Amino acid sequence: MSARIAYRNARIWDGVADDYLGVGSVAVEDGHIVAVDENTDGDDVRDMSGLTLVPGLIDAHVHMTLDPGLRTPEEQLAVTDEEVWRGMVERAEGMVRAGITTARDLGGGKWLEIDLRDRIDAGELTGPRLLCAGQPVTSVGGHCHFWGGEADDPDTARGVIDRQLEHGVDLIKIMATGGMFTKGSSPRKAQFDADSTSAIVRHARESGLDVAAHCHGTEGIAHAASAGVATIEHCSWIGDDGRRSGYDPEVAAEISRRGIWVSPTINAGWSRFTRGDGKFEELVKGIFARMRAAGVRLVASTDAGIPNVRHQDLAKALPVFARFAGLTTVEVLRSATSDCANALGLREVTGRIAENHAADMVFVEGDPLTDLGVLESPVMVLARGRKVKGE
Repeated sequence: MSARIAYRNARIWDGVADDYLGVGSVAVEDGHIVAVDENTDGDDVRDMSGLTLVPGLIDAHVHMTLDPGLRTPEEQLAVTDEEVWRGMVERAEGMVRAGITTARDLGGGKWLEIDLRDRIDAGELTGPRLLCAGQPVTSVGGHCHFWGGEADDPDTARGVIDRQLEHGVDLIKIMATGGMFTKGSSPRKAQFDADSTSAIVRHARESGLDVAAHCHGTEGIAHAASAGVATIEHCSWIGDDGRRSGYDPEVAAEISRRGIWVSPTINAGWSRFTRGDGKFEELVKGIFARMRAAGVRLVASTDAGIPNVRHQDLAKALPVFARFAGLTTVEVLRSATSDCANALGLREVTGRIAENHAADMVFVEGDPLTDLGVLESPVMVLARGRKVKGE
């Protein structure tokens, strides 16, 4: 048994409520929160006066093996495994010190991120809790085919899934449409027909794994929704004209009805779209407004690792996400804590300041319920009870 540490006199937002709790103390033992009350005792009592406590942040979409300083797949693939590993270790530590205590890795080619996950879990390395998908299922020559997950029909896709199971993945990723990162791949086109998509998702679920679906074009979004994936990544509603003109209210209603979460990967770099004539911003805001009116639920995600999207910048992305998605400050905070934990199957594990949850805790100066910017400079961070930043 480890010592019971009490953090007293903090202002606490629990990840769920509309406002701060009426109590200001949290006790941590063996990596978990064991009490949330007014003046909890501990073997070690620490005064956190003047600080605000929030749950550790969660990024629903990252790629740990990718270096955001490289612009093309060819450049990424030219990096040696040793260099990739060093970069991942640095990125993982930077993420958790920035307050990101959980992240979902949605694709790599050699399962290096799974080794990283396991060494973090064992306490050998410092980093966030990771959920890893391994090699995404994609069409022959399709989006990110170079990661090794090509399949030309449901039977070969089952082989890809079984290979990921052998490597201990936490979920399966399917490239339901093409993407912008792969030459010859079209974001607007579905990579599998509806029946094949459903068969692939069904095999994953029968194997005990949820499925995240990469979707830009409307047809692929529709296939993923009908198949019952757990999350839809990007959800760009790209129509036949190659623009975000394909919003389909019936598909949105299906996403809502099935309880599928949308992970729109809005990163800090999207702030560039707030400049200029404003047409793109208004278009995206309108789409999000219709999605939310239909009952579609959103989680925070950045696609960290793609060019110029740094792994540690989730806090910088949240105000941008709130602006485009029309979320209040509390709503966007939930999207990166309790809601994201729910979407990732971690509802009883993290995302809240509550008894029996992991002690994933971030202390900041200021008021994050009115100023999201304070999250960019955490004073102290605990990941599963282990202090990774702060005195």
